[in-house]
Amino acid sequence: MKIERLIRMANDIGNFFNSESDKEIAAEGIKNHILRSWDPRMRKAIITYCQEDGSELSDLVKTAVTKLAA
Repeated sequence: MKIERLIRMANDIGNFFNSESDKEIAAEGIKNHILRSWDPRMRKAIITYCQEDGSELSDLVKTAVTKLAA
């Protein structure tokens, strides 16, 4: 899958969780959704993108992907 598609998908998930007032809870929700729904290759690709560039990810998604990488 192309990284552009993964970025769009991650930001869409982030937009859904952005309504949560507690951004830590929102980031955990994004992380958990990606863990449950994305295959390992997709997770690895978005983590690598976030670590190397990440400029097209929302701040909330960056936080979630950083948690995912830990």
